[in-house]
Amino acid sequence: MATRRVRTTTTTTTTTRIEVSSDRGVFMISVAAELADMHPQTLRMYEARGLIEPKRSPKGTRLYSQKDVERLRRIQEMTAELGMNLAGVERVFELEEQLEAMSRKVAGLEKRARELKAEVERLEALRRELRAEIVPYERGGELILCRDFQRLQIALQQPKQ
Repeated sequence: MATRRVRTTTTTTTTTRIEVSSDRGVFMISVAAELADMHPQTLRMYEARGLIEPKRSPKGTRLYSQKDVERLRRIQEMTAELGMNLAGVERVFELEEQLEAMSRKVAGLEKRARELKAEVERLEALRRELRAEIVPYERGGELILCRDFQRLQIALQQPKQ
């Protein structure tokens, strides 16, 4: 989502609302640390461990997104409330990534299965259509239509009276 400015003007006030993509880095480390209720050094440690990857400004300043802050809050919840250590948090994140990848793969396979089912149905319909048009050939005999051949077979199978 791109940044979008919306300006609303009334007779006494002007309000500007800015909508920012949730994965765009907008918070400096001090703000992100405050939003996540952590010390900035903790954020640096999490980055060193690979738990968080903030964006960087052209000058190298860490810029945290709303998603980063939410992830920091999840880390805080897992460590403080659930008693997990950072290795456990890393494992949870790895498993979540694997689960997302598998879910995408299953969705892709289900889509492909639907496509193949539709193709099989199309081919079955084509086979039925072609089968109705096939004319049996008997060497030295006449060509007859399939429906006439079927009637002949039925007539021959009936007992004579």
